[in-house]
Amino acid sequence: MKKGEILEILNDWNFWKKELNTGIKRDNYIQKAESFLKTNMILGILGIRRSGKSFIMRQIAKTLIDGGLDAKEILIINFEDRRFADISIKLLDEIFATYLEYVNPQHTPYVFVDEVHLVNGWERWARTLNELQKAKIIVSGSTSQLISKELATTLTGRHLDLRVFPLGFREFLEFKKINAGDSLDLINKKIELRRAFREYSQYGGFPEVVLSEAKDGILASYFEGVLTKDVVKRFSIKKINKIEALAKFYLTNISNSITFRSLGSALKISKDTAEKYSYYLENAFLFFFIKRFSFSVKEQDNSPKKVYSLDIGLSNAMGFRFSENLGRIMENIVAIELLRRASQKPPTEIYYWKDLTGREVDFVVKEGIETKELIQVTYVSSKDDIAKRETDALVNAMKELKLNKGSILTDDFEGEEKFDGFVIKYVPLWKWLLNYK
Repeated sequence: MKKGEILEILNDWNFWKKELNTGIKRDNYIQKAESFLKTNMILGILGIRRSGKSFIMRQIAKTLIDGGLDAKEILIINFEDRRFADISIKLLDEIFATYLEYVNPQHTPYVFVDEVHLVNGWERWARTLNELQKAKIIVSGSTSQLISKELATTLTGRHLDLRVFPLGFREFLEFKKINAGDSLDLINKKIELRRAFREYSQYGGFPEVVLSEAKDGILASYFEGVLTKDVVKRFSIKKINKIEALAKFYLTNISNSITFRSLGSALKISKDTAEKYSYYLENAFLFFFIKRFSFSVKEQDNSPKKVYSLDIGLSNAMGFRFSENLGRIMENIVAIELLRRASQKPPTEIYYWKDLTGREVDFVVKEGIETKELIQVTYVSSKDDIAKRETDALVNAMKELKLNKGSILTDDFEGEEKFDGFVIKYVPLWKWLLNYK
């Protein structure tokens, strides 16, 4: 590309001569990014398409400028811009050289590369600039390939990852301008908060969806975008109808146990193809899987996995019957929240628990080698509605895992109960989502 063309595109995406729209600030991510940037590491911002990564990159850049950094010390490259043709390492070099020549930063610049996974071999380019201290590199991508084994080998000890999710419930309230700052707000605004939670449970947390009226249409377009750009195109899928059928199967079977063999039979594909396609969908952050808890790694790998959508709105928009599946929707929301919390506090791991008689607990939370929490999820609004199997399973899991307390997340019931010295705490899900620090 000609230097003038490159400069024209860059001028549209940078703060050099104008203010850019930075959206609603997501402070948790910005604070963590600031701490990461104090190291000499490449920062990877990862997450499902449309979860807000581009805005977070701009917010990081704006925070640096507000802190006294000259805007010319920041270069933002957005490879989603259609004017960039033949995206390659050569183009990256041309862009950086054009920036240095015409903008002329006086110190080591911060280089933000949005949707970097579109550039084959970008990691060596980033590593070179990082090692030679020619730039501080921040990259974003809509694929977990950024944290794959291959990339980890190339950038061993040189990168830190910031995982971005669609909005959590507290962030959702901030976007809706509903204040839930303390325990008094939880009491005084209970009806308003429950109404907001009902909307969150139906449409999820994609920022644009939260702020828009045309929610279903946007969610459907997101699904198509992820499937087409981050799966079919990236992995050169030939059987498009099969992988689309698999994705829709998952979206309508959230919170259920699956095996790749049964999936293959249902969709008339081989077990290996079902497993490979599932990996591709997980790689694009469309779904994630939770293993069964066991002290045996082999048993974990051989047991059925439970599947969850990364945003509950996608499931509801693609044909999931919201009013008939509130229990599974609640469980999926908890799974997303636990995954979000685990990403902030490694090495946290999440499992489900099931004994030989079929009794099941939805979530086991481990921190390192220590089991920290057991969580059951049920759609009930009163103590009388809670099935005995829910409490029996939780107590048995507490006995096996040597915990003296566990939680049951409900629609609205709140309280505490003791069973032979074991304590079960009942917490409304909307309140549990807001009380986490």
